Amino acid sequence: MKPPRPFVLVNMALSADGKIASARRGVNHFSSPHDEHHLYTLRGTVDALLNGARTVDTTPVKMDAGPRRYRQLRLRRGLTEHPLRVIASGSGSVDLTAEVFRHPVSPILILTTTRCAPSRFRAFQKSGAEVYTSPSSEINFLEALQYLHRLHKVRRLLCEGGGALNDALFSADLIDEIHLTLCPRIIGGRDAPTLSDGHGIARLADSRRFQLAKRRRIGDELYLTYRRRQ
Repeated sequence: MKPPRPFVLVNMALSADGKIASARRGVNHFSSPHDEHHLYTLRGTVDALLNGARTVDTTPVKMDAGPRRYRQLRLRRGLTEHPLRVIASGSGSVDLTAEVFRHPVSPILILTTTRCAPSRFRAFQKSGAEVYTSPSSEINFLEALQYLHRLHKVRRLLCEGGGALNDALFSADLIDEIHLTLCPRIIGGRDAPTLSDGHGIARLADSRRFQLAKRRRIGDELYLTYRRRQ
């Protein structure tokens, strides 16, 4: 039997043409206050959040539990006030001056690889972050998630992008549930990031299959939940 891993959720807001930001990452927050409520509600159910380095570097994310009522919700559920914050950076290039490092609300763990220079490794440790290094040039997400489950008791993990990180998790068949907010905007552009970028697949037959579990409309937005097809 394989060691257990966390249940992995992905939550993303998409434009009607499937973009999560503009080509220059100039449009990142285009959903409604209700979608923000949905985001914090989901964060209130998980032990850890996962973001890619580019998301952390280019957006002012704190990866926290949000306003007080959401923090209280977590405490009532027996969770820590704020989730463990996990950042994936295969090269170790994550910016230590990013917003997330300015808010010591919960521990930060950086997933990296042998491509991370020793000086960067020491800088991460000096910042107070824990570092998990995959013994190869790419992050082995299955082993990293098993580590989170074993060492940090992470049972549920929420990934909030970006597209390259999502693609790596899809490729490793590690995503159990997808939450999408479909927003009434068109962004366009072949270089604008999508839900799943990265390497993708060569054949449609290799695509990951999900089934629609829930849908609802609030205003002009659609909230869709997909679960892994058994």
